[in-house]
Amino acid sequence: MKFSTQVKPISYLKSHAAEIVKDISASREPMLITQNGEAKLVVMDVRTFEEQEETLALLKLLAMGARDIERGRFRDVEDVFADLDKDDDA
Repeated sequence: MKFSTQVKPISYLKSHAAEIVKDISASREPMLITQNGEAKLVVMDVRTFEEQEETLALLKLLAMGARDIERGRFRDVEDVFADLDKDDDA
């Protein structure tokens, strides 16, 4: 994750909390907070966080599917559609 514009020390977070909330909500850019010169946490708006969580969930599903394919646990699409057609006819 790049933090080219918003890297701030924890003292800035303490003294500018309301301003940070306003800025991050408007820009949707996360802010990296440092303590003693070391990265400690990331502050981001809720919408961005939720979007990241959804993206991670989709990536996990894709990874699970790829693993199933590698293990040979899949069916040909023609077989799946044939079974669906049978269910519709019943």
